[in-house]
Formats: sequence, C-alpha cells, structure tokens
Amino acid sequence: MSEQTAQEGTSQGRRVVVVGAGVAGVQTAVALREQGFRGTVTLIGAEPHQPYDRPPLSKAVLLGKAEDSAFDVDFESLGVELRLGCEVLGVRPAAHELDTEAGPVPYDVLVLATGAEPITLPGTEGVPGVHLLRTLDDAERLRPVLARQHEIVVVGAGWIGAEFATAAREAGCAVTVVEAADRPLAGALPAETTAPMAAWYSEAGAGLRTHARVERVEPGAVVLTDGTRLPAGAVVVGIGARPATAWLAGSGIELGPHGDVLADDRLRTSAEDVYAVGDCASFPSARYGERLLVHHWDNALQGPRTVAANILGETPAVYDPVPYFWSEQFGRFVQYAGHHSGADRMVWRGDPQGPAWSVCWLREDRLVALLAVGRPRDLAQGRRLIEAGRTMDAQALADPARPLKGATSD
Repeated sequence: MSEQTAQEGTSQGRRVVVVGAGVAGVQTAVALREQGFRGTVTLIGAEPHQPYDRPPLSKAVLLGKAEDSAFDVDFESLGVELRLGCEVLGVRPAAHELDTEAGPVPYDVLVLATGAEPITLPGTEGVPGVHLLRTLDDAERLRPVLARQHEIVVVGAGWIGAEFATAAREAGCAVTVVEAADRPLAGALPAETTAPMAAWYSEAGAGLRTHARVERVEPGAVVLTDGTRLPAGAVVVGIGARPATAWLAGSGIELGPHGDVLADDRLRTSAEDVYAVGDCASFPSARYGERLLVHHWDNALQGPRTVAANILGETPAVYDPVPYFWSEQFGRFVQYAGHHSGADRMVWRGDPQGPAWSVCWLREDRLVALLAVGRPRDLAQGRRLIEAGRTMDAQALADPARPLKGATSD
C-alpha cells in the first residue's frame, strides 16, 4: 500500500466534529472538503437557524434590506452533517467524546469554533427593552424597534455600538451613545486616532456622551451615575464580547485569562486531537512576538484553512496572519490591518478632519499596522507591506499623494 493510499484510507475513516456554526465553523467544514478530507464532518450549532454570517446583522438585516444572511453553502453536496439547535454541554478529551443535550457525540478530531458572546450590562437581566446584537434573533427583535423610530440609547462606543448607531440614524431614530471611557473605541485604538471619530457622531445627528457610566436601566429610561436620565424606548448594549468557552469547564483544555482557548501556532489546543479557531481562541504570533486574541471576521475566515491543513497532516501549516478588520460607520469605511501595540512611531497620511486619511504604525522602521478611513488602496498595499516586513521611509510615508508601496526604503 502506498503512503498516499494509506493517508486516504485514514482520512476516509476519521470523524471530524466541529462545534459552532458561525463563519469559523462553516469555513472549517468547507476547507476540509476543499483540501480533500474524505471522512465524516459533523457541524453542530446551538441556534436552530441555517448557518449564517454575522456582519450583515448590524446593517442589511437590521434595516430590513435582507431577511437573513445565510451562508451560500450546499452542506448536503459537501457531505457535511448539520446538527442545529443542539447545545454542547462539555467535552471529555480522554474519551474523545463531546457531550450535547442530544447525547454524547464521538469524534476522532474536534474543532472548537464557538465564537464569542456579548458581555451583558449588569442589572439589566429581564429589564424590558434592553437588547444585545449578536444573533439573527437579536436583529429580528431590533428591526421593529428601528421601524417605530424609538429614542434609543446605545451603551458602548465601540465597533458594534457605532455600527448600530449608524443603522438607527439611517432608520430615523433619535440616538444617544454613552461611553464610560473618554472617547470612542478607547479599548481598540490610541487616543490620537480616535479623537477625530468623536465628531462623526454629531455630524450624523447622534449624541455621544463620554465619561458616562450607567447607574441603572429602567423601563423607558437610562439613568447615569451623575443622575442624568436619558429617555430610552430601547437600549442596545455593545460593551464587548468574551470567548464562548464556559462549557469547557472541567475538560482540562487550557484557557487564557480572557477565557480564550490557548491554541498553538498550528491552532492545536492542549488536548490531543482538539483544535480551536476564530473568536474563541488565541494563538502565538511570531510576527508580533505575543499571543493574539482576534475578535474579527477575517480571523474566522482564515484560520479554518490552517486547521484543515493540519487535520489532514500532509502539509502542516503555521497560523500567523496579519489581523484585518473593517467597519462601516457614519458614512465612512474604516479598515485596520496589523497590530500596533509594539510600535515605536506613528505617521499620519492626510488630514484627520477630512473625509479620507490613514495612520501608519512603525517598529524599527518596519510597517506593523495601518488604520485607513476612506483609503482602501492604502489598506490593500499596507497589508501586503506588513506581511512582507518591509522597511519604510517615514517622510515619504507621510505624503498622502504618494502610494504606500512607493514609500519603502528597502
């Protein structure tokens, strides 16, 4: 028997179970088939809906421009078994069994792709009119709220808060965003880069209150710690997300301080034959010299290819991407690539008060991260330059009329 025939036989008899039917889980199943895996693939999702993409929830689905955002994937033709509306309860790695509410599910290889879950605002459990925006059901509950043009208070001026505020203003709602920090996106970007973004809210007719903490939420109002009462026909909470990994308690699978599954550079967990991918997992980056926990769509799209390659084992792959994400808010297309925390220099391209500008971060003259507002060409070129580890001429880089790829110094 040839080595290839042996590998095919092994592949054909193996059972891969993927937990999580979001983009990371679906793309893992697709990548396995694309790369030639011939064993059984089972995709388990807690929600009863056909697997769907999340980014449209805060845009087209929320505004009623689309009914849903189901993936255009023919699972039947791929030979992928779907088990939807099935909650996972735990895993016993030594037995190679997954525990679900429908009973145990044996596996040869398990892929954790459970994503992240939104952080709730303390004291709001059971209060009518308080919403999160994470699932299709959440978007469907919010759609009539926008249609009635309620006064809406958004708690949190992060990415999801800004995107929801954008949709609510487009629907004609009065919107006030309250943020505990001193600026929008305080946890994601430096103060210099987010300062221009604060003006976007007022330009769009939305109120923005910084240094504002919520004391309590009552039916019809949000009360701040300074006593201010904000009328609220609805409250949308967008104060971050955490990896959806509580169900792994007692499994022995190692978790990080944020509840993230600690994967290695091949996205393997501490348990044999168990991988983790997407929002629920962190991974060590040789490029940036630290462990990264990336809660963005592109990470959930790219990681599954590495997982599939390592499950097949013919050409083992290391995962060390240049993180990338985008956001559409207040009529602007905002893109980011890289990881700026270790940078030692920041260079502006363009006027931040204008409609289009970029910020570049350098470390020892090498481009490590880039934020682009309305400059998609900067982002596309910058992402390639980051991947290549190119050194840059900072003076040339500061000229917004000069293409990024023409500002290299090596």
